[in-house]
Amino acid sequence: MALSGNCSRYYAREQGAAVPNSFPEVVELNVGGQVYFTRHSTLISIPHSLLWKMFSPKRDTANDLAKDSKGRFFIDRDGFLDGFLFRYILDYLRDRQVVLPDHFPERGRLKREAEYFQLPDLVKLLTPDEIKQSPDEFCHSDFEDWGFITVGYRGSCTMGREGQADAKFRRVPRILVCGRISLAKEVFGETLNESRDPDRAPERYTSRFYLKFRHLERAFDMLSECGFHMVACNSSVTASFVNQYTDDKIWSSYTEYVFYRKYRVFLLFFMCMDLFNRYICIYGLKPEEKKIKETIALKSL
Repeated sequence: MALSGNCSRYYAREQGAAVPNSFPEVVELNVGGQVYFTRHSTLISIPHSLLWKMFSPKRDTANDLAKDSKGRFFIDRDGFLDGFLFRYILDYLRDRQVVLPDHFPERGRLKREAEYFQLPDLVKLLTPDEIKQSPDEFCHSDFEDWGFITVGYRGSCTMGREGQADAKFRRVPRILVCGRISLAKEVFGETLNESRDPDRAPERYTSRFYLKFRHLERAFDMLSECGFHMVACNSSVTASFVNQYTDDKIWSSYTEYVFYRKYRVFLLFFMCMDLFNRYICIYGLKPEEKKIKETIALKSL
């Protein structure tokens, strides 16, 4: 997906003007730990942007900018995400367009980076003027908030002969998350590690996500706060000898918990029906009167 903007370019040196430049022709940047190489002319190609203000040759600020231990100009951004997104900022500075992967999940963060670097035209490209949604898409999105999420973990312990050795348990190494990606991101947010299955569409499913923390209770609390209820759980255990010279065994287990959330639209409908039934009980509306009023209401439509 390519987003294009105005292709006009800015040049630091106008005809007849010789501006001394204290920056090298090729600039080395450290953006939150991500290293980039680019031409100085690329960084100042858009007037009044943050990079233009930082690296403008009209202002001798080369010695005032922060640098890392290797002398690279340092820009303080989140290295894991924002530093990675800086490549799209450079692409836009070079070509006045940015090509994003299909179903790009970090569009909102990239827009925030464009705002930080003061690139209003890129912000407009990342924010369509009109966002229209068909009735079918609206209904589809309404019913997408239901579904299942499965969390599981593997554990193990070593145990000798009964009564001769204490069991040595290992802590939970990793909590796995399975389910639709949009639901997993809604529930766990920034605590979700997507490194094993990145850049997947929200409507797709995955079984390769895991959580950045190791407390099952915290995962259960987050699921409960989002309206999920546990509907099933399962556990399996296997045993194997440590080696042929000992009776010690390694017990390995895998446990998973299945959570489910119903249609929110249906929940709202049932709440309305419950209020209606309470109204009937309070005011004593008879069934025949109810039928007559429903008939009158239908004819009035």
